[in-house]
Amino acid sequence: MKFRRTLLFACVGALVAPVGAVAQDPYKGLDLIKPARVQPAKDFVSPAPDGKPVKLADYRGRVVFLNFWATWCPPCREEMPAMERLYQRYKDKGLVVVAVSIDADMVVIPPFLRQNKLTFPVGHDPKMALAERYGVRALPSSFLIDRRGNLAALAIGPRAWDTKPSYAVIESLLDHR
Repeated sequence: MKFRRTLLFACVGALVAPVGAVAQDPYKGLDLIKPARVQPAKDFVSPAPDGKPVKLADYRGRVVFLNFWATWCPPCREEMPAMERLYQRYKDKGLVVVAVSIDADMVVIPPFLRQNKLTFPVGHDPKMALAERYGVRALPSSFLIDRRGNLAALAIGPRAWDTKPSYAVIESLLDHR
């Protein structure tokens, strides 16, 4: 079972940047996958490096950017600064970024967070149970959850989260009540 998970959780490279022609639809510009039907996000409680569990239910009524990552994943590491900038830009308007690490040992997470000056909530999923519940098959994987708790979009692989298309997607979710 452990071998299977190692194969399934490969890192996906190359940041997806906006393309001029698809800039009119920011979801397409970011190569986001929209669910075919309304689907509630799966609730969870995850241990955290700071000792305070991360609970999805605590963020009900906010837009949640849920990211699955690992410190050993180069594309994950690459997109984290842009995620922090996105969080700083919109946290006072109702966005929360929650990053769930699948690192085997939690001790590697706090130094990474400090080194990269990351301030958003971080959970830990060492057995990948939460990642499996969300159907994660590659890292990084990000899920956008609307204010009602429904999945709004999925990104497989890294994205440039601090770009105009990203801002447009987040603003549309923040504006939609």
